[in-house]
Amino acid sequence: MKVLIVGAGPAGSTAAYYLAQAGIDVTVLEKTSFPREKVCGDGLTPRAVREIQKLGLPHSVEEGWRRNKGLRLIAGGRTIELPWPEVADFPTYGLIRTRLGFDEDLARHAQSAGAVVLERHSVTSALQAEDGRVIGARASILDESGRKTGETRDFHADVVLAADGNSTRTAVSLGMHKRDDRPLGVAVRTYFTSPRHDDDWMEGWLELPGKSGKPLPGYGWVFGVGDGTSNVGLGILNSSKEFGKLDYKQVLREWTAGMPSEWGFTPENQVGEIRGAALPMGFNRTPHYSPGLLLLGDAGGMVSPFNGEGISYAMESARFAAEFIIDASSRSASAGWTADDADAHLSRYADYVRDQWGSHFTLGRAFAALIGKPAVMKLALRTGMPIPVLMRFVVRMLANLTDPSAKGFEDRVIRVLEMLVPATSNTSSPGALTAAGSDTAVSATTS
Repeated sequence: MKVLIVGAGPAGSTAAYYLAQAGIDVTVLEKTSFPREKVCGDGLTPRAVREIQKLGLPHSVEEGWRRNKGLRLIAGGRTIELPWPEVADFPTYGLIRTRLGFDEDLARHAQSAGAVVLERHSVTSALQAEDGRVIGARASILDESGRKTGETRDFHADVVLAADGNSTRTAVSLGMHKRDDRPLGVAVRTYFTSPRHDDDWMEGWLELPGKSGKPLPGYGWVFGVGDGTSNVGLGILNSSKEFGKLDYKQVLREWTAGMPSEWGFTPENQVGEIRGAALPMGFNRTPHYSPGLLLLGDAGGMVSPFNGEGISYAMESARFAAEFIIDASSRSASAGWTADDADAHLSRYADYVRDQWGSHFTLGRAFAALIGKPAVMKLALRTGMPIPVLMRFVVRMLANLTDPSAKGFEDRVIRVLEMLVPATSNTSSPGALTAAGSDTAVSATTS
């Protein structure tokens, strides 16, 4: 079996590693060249660290990784530090690693397993057979400056994995549009030279200043990178009435301007420009399987509406997809196993992903709608912040750090909550987002 992966981010490189390790012929097409920057908070929760451990990816301090103890939450004039919970299935530490280094580490790890990674190959569309089955992708070849050379190449494969992020030209070329019934977030961030670069906690600000003086939905963060800089940014959800109407970069400037001067979050200490990106949440692009094609990570809207976390779900979806493909490949040697059998087996990927996170994402959609109401958000913070036990529970639920088999009170409550809501559907795609919900929001971050 031959597999083609579009995109060498966390999802694409993770899938490539597992497939290559299993002896599958796998090629990855990456539109840029490494090292390359991506808009991200650079923070990895224990859920993402678990995937890094499963990959066997080295992540020592000497190699540019920084461990953290947990979350420091700030709201309502209060600060609370919450260590990462001790859960059987997860490590008790998080990591900070810039995407500049993280993505290249993953891609090289996949190459070391035998995957072919072709850089400066920008996929423009999927290739289809007459019956509509996806059989490959067409890529424009770019020069070292990122410009098109005029050359294109067609790549054919038995299975294509779309891991090309929120914009996913692969899926869009097939008419798979974003859903307007799912939350959408926008994140902006930059770096500052700061004495806080070696902070042992991932700091989250649960209130952000808005034009009216009321808190905006979303959160801010300050993550010490350990290299002399801090990653400072904010995320805002489309449950806000101001979504798509704000200059998010200016909101970041105003927010950091009010911080203590000794932290160094000033224009003269800023390293690089403020950059922004959309956060596709709650399975906002579906179906996740169609004949010959699987959607991974951001391409399938696999960002949590609770906390904007996408890397862990991207890597998990990649591991799931690889497992289905490896299983189908091994079964193909069996007598009587047909191409239709392989398709039927791979189609189970979509249901499996839904079973894993569907209910969690449904709860997240309700959460996103609630925090879009400033009065509700203010009341929740004033009630919850003084109660550490309650905040520890909230952190576990938001970060999805639960043990399905555990009998502890927190795990049981989260299981009951998820049982009470339907799993988010990932089998249909009713329509594209309106301009106010998508294009306007994204342009505000990139202007």
